[in-house]
Amino acid sequence: MTQPQLNEFIPPPECPVFEPSWEEFADPFAYINKIRPIAEKTGICKIRPPPEWQPPFACDVDRLKFTPRIQRLNELEAQTRVKLNFLDQIAKFWELQGCTLKIPHVERKILDLYQLNKLVNEEGGFDAVCRERRWTKISVRLGFAPGKAIGSHLRAHYERILYPYNLFQTGDNQPRATLTNDTKDKEYTPHDLPQRQSVQPQETCSIARRAKRMRSERGCVKTEPGEVCENRPNLRRRMGTYVGKQEPVRMAITEVKQEPIKHPTDYEETVLDKRPPSSKVDQYMCLVCGKGTAEDRLLLCDGCDDSYHIFCLIPPLHDVPKGDWRCPKCLAQECGKPPVAFGFEQASRSYTLQAFGDMADSFKSDYFNMPVHMVPTELVEKEFWRLVSTIEEDVTVEYGADIASKEFGSGFPLSNSHFEVSPEDEHYLSSGWNLNNMPVLDSSVLTHITADICGMKLPWLYVGMCFSSFCWHIEDHWSYSINYLHWGEPKTWYGAPGYAAEHLESVMKNLAPELFESQPDLLHQLVTIMNPNTLMNNGVPIYRTNQCAGEFVITFPRAYHSGFNQGFNFAEAVNFCTMDWMPIGRECVTHYRQLSRYCVFSHDEMVCNMAYKADTMDVELASAVQKEMAVMVQEEQRLREKINKMGVVQSLQVDYEVLPDEERQCCKCRTTCYLSGITCACSPGKMVCLYHPRDLCSCPHSNLTLHYKFTLDELYPMMASVKLRAESYKDWLCSVQDILESKGNKKRGLEELHSLVELAETRAFPQISLLDRLRKVVSEADKVAVMAQQLLNGKRQTRYRSGGGKSQNQNGLTVEELRSFVRQFDSLPCNIRQAPLLKDLLTRVDDFQQRSQCLLSDESPSPLELQELLDVSLGLDVELPQLALLRERLEQARWLEAVQQASSRPESLCLDTMRRLIDQGVGLAPHSSVERAMARLQELLTVSEQWEERVLSLMEARPYHSMATLDAALQEVENIPAYLPNCLQLKDVITKAKKWLHEAEALQLGGRIPVLDSLTELLLRAESIPVRLDPLSRLEALVSDVQSWKESAAKTFLLKNSPFSLLEVLCPRCDVGAVHQKSRPKKAKEATQISKKSSTKLESLCDVERVLSESKDSASAMATLAEVRQREMEILLALRTSNESKLVPAENCCALSVCVCQKAPSGAMMQCELCRDVFHCGCVTTTADLGYGQAWLCPLCHRSRKPPLDKVLPLLASLQRIRVRLPEGDALRFLIERTVRWQHRVQQACTEGVLEKVSKMGRVGPGISSHLTQEINGSYFHTEHQSVPLEGLGPELEELMVEGFLLQVTLPETEQLYKYLLSKLAPLLSHSDPCENNAEQDQQSQRGSPHHNRNGVSSVKKETGNGQSKRTKRRKDSSDSQHSEKAKKCRKKKSKKSKERSEETKRTCSPTHPVSDPAASDSEEDYSLCAAPWCREPEGDEVNWVQCDGSCNQWFHQICVGLSAERAELEDYICISCTQPDYDGGE
Repeated sequence: MTQPQLNEFIPPPECPVFEPSWEEFADPFAYINKIRPIAEKTGICKIRPPPEWQPPFACDVDRLKFTPRIQRLNELEAQTRVKLNFLDQIAKFWELQGCTLKIPHVERKILDLYQLNKLVNEEGGFDAVCRERRWTKISVRLGFAPGKAIGSHLRAHYERILYPYNLFQTGDNQPRATLTNDTKDKEYTPHDLPQRQSVQPQETCSIARRAKRMRSERGCVKTEPGEVCENRPNLRRRMGTYVGKQEPVRMAITEVKQEPIKHPTDYEETVLDKRPPSSKVDQYMCLVCGKGTAEDRLLLCDGCDDSYHIFCLIPPLHDVPKGDWRCPKCLAQECGKPPVAFGFEQASRSYTLQAFGDMADSFKSDYFNMPVHMVPTELVEKEFWRLVSTIEEDVTVEYGADIASKEFGSGFPLSNSHFEVSPEDEHYLSSGWNLNNMPVLDSSVLTHITADICGMKLPWLYVGMCFSSFCWHIEDHWSYSINYLHWGEPKTWYGAPGYAAEHLESVMKNLAPELFESQPDLLHQLVTIMNPNTLMNNGVPIYRTNQCAGEFVITFPRAYHSGFNQGFNFAEAVNFCTMDWMPIGRECVTHYRQLSRYCVFSHDEMVCNMAYKADTMDVELASAVQKEMAVMVQEEQRLREKINKMGVVQSLQVDYEVLPDEERQCCKCRTTCYLSGITCACSPGKMVCLYHPRDLCSCPHSNLTLHYKFTLDELYPMMASVKLRAESYKDWLCSVQDILESKGNKKRGLEELHSLVELAETRAFPQISLLDRLRKVVSEADKVAVMAQQLLNGKRQTRYRSGGGKSQNQNGLTVEELRSFVRQFDSLPCNIRQAPLLKDLLTRVDDFQQRSQCLLSDESPSPLELQELLDVSLGLDVELPQLALLRERLEQARWLEAVQQASSRPESLCLDTMRRLIDQGVGLAPHSSVERAMARLQELLTVSEQWEERVLSLMEARPYHSMATLDAALQEVENIPAYLPNCLQLKDVITKAKKWLHEAEALQLGGRIPVLDSLTELLLRAESIPVRLDPLSRLEALVSDVQSWKESAAKTFLLKNSPFSLLEVLCPRCDVGAVHQKSRPKKAKEATQISKKSSTKLESLCDVERVLSESKDSASAMATLAEVRQREMEILLALRTSNESKLVPAENCCALSVCVCQKAPSGAMMQCELCRDVFHCGCVTTTADLGYGQAWLCPLCHRSRKPPLDKVLPLLASLQRIRVRLPEGDALRFLIERTVRWQHRVQQACTEGVLEKVSKMGRVGPGISSHLTQEINGSYFHTEHQSVPLEGLGPELEELMVEGFLLQVTLPETEQLYKYLLSKLAPLLSHSDPCENNAEQDQQSQRGSPHHNRNGVSSVKKETGNGQSKRTKRRKDSSDSQHSEKAKKCRKKKSKKSKERSEETKRTCSPTHPVSDPAASDSEEDYSLCAAPWCREPEGDEVNWVQCDGSCNQWFHQICVGLSAERAELEDYICISCTQPDYDGGE
């Protein structure tokens, strides 16, 4: 046998732990039967009650006083006890030799003498090991490292200590034996197990350990065979002492010993017979040499008083031993005695629960040096198995085990106990888990045992402390056991399943054969444990658990279990048996018979007691009892026939119940007899069972008497009654089985199934699985029939469509239920007439599921097909598990379709659509296609959002980005298949920018002059284009220059607070008379209508401005303005006539409305020289110093400042430099041209003698007065200012004068013409002679004539201007002669001019006399002429000129074109004819 492993303990696997619900916990045996298939595989299991199940602790603590057992831990373990027994024998051998055994140390550890002796014996003995030199091998097998010469030490120790003992054991002659000890050896204190436990049992009858439990009246304290009544005081060790190997304590053996009284054995009688006759002399004679000499060397044996010389002994002694000495005979007698059975001692004192708890807690806290509640259970477990496996440390604990609850009260409440139970705890009195109730429940077999068996039917109490243990054992009769830990520290359990019981027994016998040789039923004594790791290493399945307070541990039949307590606790245990145990119990009795072990109760008696109650017995129990009865009666019949054949003829019926157990036990196998037994008159009080009739006595068989309880004829009716009860149940079982297994045509109706169920309920048949199956079949058959009918009637379900098209079912029938209906048509014991229709429904359902499977397996099913399939499901009154998935896939398919449609139309796939689709996709069930589409959509959304932000930042950037940057971004964006507003805006911006640039470039292509409105419109459009436009700054500067020009022109022309715009002032009037439209006479209105017919498109300034803006060139603009001028002249002349005519007195005239106030004329009035309307002096502003010859214009006709021409010409020149066309510019140009043409007409009028006609006309009507004093409708008024009367004017002169007033330029010709006409037609009256006055007036008029100095010149020019016309052929004749004259005149000397004036004054007064001076003209021919049509004819010492740098190379006065000398030097000048090629056509 190898050395036991002292390695660290490895915990076995955990056993099952069950936590029943309240419903399961209600019936203990039903729940145990439920968990049995699982739990019996591990032998033990733990049950945790529901947390609310907390029974009160009802034990009488004050009365509880017990005497615990003493447990020395290293004596409990089988292999350790073998070693201790061997060491005790060695120690005793040397003690009887007068020496003390000391165990040597090798390599700093105690030498295992037992293992050394075993190994040497296995190797062939001391001589063989020495001869073959195997000591090194033995040292290695003992665990020592090789190569250290340990073998020689081992040989020396063996030869010194063990070799003499082995020689003594073999009977060989001993050599001289002296026990020399090393100073390092540890003195061995014998455990003296045989002497401590060689006390007789307390009771004279030798019965089983638990046999006395049936005699509860004699005492309920459990006793062990061989329990110690009196102990040797020198061997008594105090409980809880811990002997460590670091501090060895020498315990000397007391020399005075008290041997137990014992009867002489056969061996002793033989030895005594061989002694010589005792005499006084013989007592002092050496039995070896037969001499009495050397009395001082004679030794007297302390055992038998024989005398021996010390030198006659083998081996001889040197000195007389000081202690006890035994002779060789006594030594052989002492060492050869058989060992006494091992058992526990009882402690010398009793404890109360409080005292034991204090002691237990103190021991644990001192041992582990920490509070008891802080010691881990794993540490206690490992320390326990270390202590039981060592021989060096002795730890002793006490265990209050097998305390009868009947005496001190159970831990559970009882109805008749002193413990008062509160109302809320009363249910614990009847609870099946109350261990006082469990053995006697109806489902428990033990309830049929009449006697109260302590520990089996009555619970036992257990008070434990740390390390106190219960050894490997199985319950009596291989019954169940249940243990409840009321409170305290945990209890650690180890268990082996019932099927491994024999294996565990064989392993323990093989590992510790010495113990079983002397004690074959050792495992039934509950005194031996073995390390679970050792058992597991030998193939025994072991399981463990920690039982905490409030938990149950159940052990199953023949399941070995052991364990120990972690600390102070209180537990309660009891046995119980269920009907499944009964065959196991009978097998156990057979096993006991083979072992000659006591039975606690008679198994046959229990079966018969159950048979007495056959009528009321549970039928399931009756079935089990019937089997037991059949086996029992059959065996009894066989045995009685055997006895009868042996010749036993005497018989006697006895009542075994009244006999004590010890009187009806088989003296051979110790089985308790009940049905029968054999007695003989020669052996009163002795009985044998029918299995051992020959073992009673040697008398003839005819002398034997058969004692029986029942005759066979009595047994058969008992068995029949049980059989009847069981067979009624069996018939029912057979019928049910036939029905449940019926097939095809053997099917039965539902009524028969219902009748069987009713029979089971009325006869209280057990609730077995078959009945459950029957009920289930009936229930399913009913369900199938009812549901099938309802399905076919259309009332099975109530369906309605929800908003999403989903069908919701009430009491829905699943497909599996429908399939089970159809499947059960063949298995159920009834025919369902609705079967064909249901099968058709199932077929349609299967078709639906197949189509569903196909669609669901498709990666991208069609939403239409899915919807069609869902519509099909509405006609199937079945809960279809695919519906939810189909709806999910429908949602997915619709979503995917929406995504596909959105993706196929990128122009409508906006960010909100993508976000909405993603939000919808998030709510969908996961699917690969959805996830891929989501990924693509999310990627597109991310890219789109990034580009939207980037494009927005590009467009919002300041300063603006260039076209190239935005165009590059647009190129990348165009590849994104989505509707991106910012990107589209960018595209629109780029398109607009390109268009803008194109238009900006087109404006100046081919030297064209852009129109201001086009520029302004371009600038306005540029403001909305967030692009850096290179031409923009230039155009803005150009427009800015135009605005500056317009402001300058406005300052030049407009009056302060003028209601007219610059264009209104510069353009010909198109709204003449609009203010007085209401009061205008009918004739004037008709004239206006006529003028409107002639030109309907230019009725307002807006129309004129629009036409000017839309004109393509200056020529068309000039034509438009000429048309407006024509209309202006027509309307104004008509207005003058109308206004003049309404002032003619008429009796029947309506009331007049004149002036701005539109009232009748009265008082002092002013008459406008242009429109000829009259105004009240109080309504208009008049100039106080307005003299004769000064024309007065009304506020409507006086429209501007009328600047002189020299201030107007620079404006036109500066506009030419800006090179922009605008309506005001065209109007200004037309004004200047109009002015020039008017000047030409005035000059022509002078030349042609038109003015002379006026003077003649004026003289025709001298009576006409220019001062009006009239009465109209009784109202008098008069004009304060002299006006030119219209009667004397011809149409040509009137038109000429009117146009002169219309010109918004101040010209000397206008004033001179007006004065001339006024003087001719309305001369100023004075007191002098009229002829003188007329002559003076003519002279003044002649001087005031606008052309009095030019008449002759014009005539000369007209006559001799042919040469000049060649040089100025581009001008008209009148214009050429006029400007030629001006050019010549401006180059004459001042003196010459004065001379000509004086000469002309002397000539005729007629301003029309043509006077020519061709010499003067010819003398100035070489001088250049100013090419400006509006030449101002400058005079002075120096006149600056400038030549056009364009294509014409003409010369101009600098002042005429608005240039300064410095600017002319620095810049090139291009005339209007070169910049505007259409200018000539305009002229």
